[in-house]
Amino acid sequence: MSTAPDRAASPNFDQAELDKFGALAHRWWDPDGPQKALHALNPVRLQYVAARLPLAGKRVLDVGCGGGLLSEALAAAGAQVTAIDLAPELLKVARLHTLESGVEVDYRQIAVEALAEQAPESFDAITCMEMLEHVPDPGAIIQACARLLKPGGQLFLSTLNRTPAAFALAVVGAEYLARLLPKGTHRYADFIKPSELAAWTRQCGLQLTDVSGLVYEPWRGAARLSRRTEVNYLACAVKP
Repeated sequence: MSTAPDRAASPNFDQAELDKFGALAHRWWDPDGPQKALHALNPVRLQYVAARLPLAGKRVLDVGCGGGLLSEALAAAGAQVTAIDLAPELLKVARLHTLESGVEVDYRQIAVEALAEQAPESFDAITCMEMLEHVPDPGAIIQACARLLKPGGQLFLSTLNRTPAAFALAVVGAEYLARLLPKGTHRYADFIKPSELAAWTRQCGLQLTDVSGLVYEPWRGAARLSRRTEVNYLACAVKP
């Protein structure tokens, strides 16, 4: 098991971003804490994956797993989950939570690019949620995921669209007005248009099969799928 990021082999991370999220680790599983929005999004993310893949017995990789919200949900649904992140504080919290929940997840501190070198074509499905907008080269993340998928495997992604609506709601509204997220959580310039995501998947030989909007409704503490992709959206791509 890797114990530290290999900066020479995997420079595709922003240390300031790792530090920012690592500082939130102690309250990651608090449904009323700084990750309250993630807790609301998580059931919909799981629903999106499970609707396209029977999870029981499938090998699933969760890239950028954070404190393990989605990782545990996938494992509880029957998947054999490997979950990776580069923030040691988050992985510590994730591992501790499995002791409380009894849900088995294989957590590893390793870059997805490094794992792709070690174990190509190993997974039936890969999830990479709310991560692409936080790395210097999101296309390289998708490329590594494509290498890790078995033929016929599916890649599930979620991110933020680069639109005025996303800036208004996800940055100004969520971080500064409603204070649903810590200030500085997102940088608008790093948001990703669906057309850009589609181009990256095509370049990796993947076939984009769906793009769906993901709407967070803070007044009811929940989220839902939508046809509107102006702010958050989910996507699924298949490896032929």
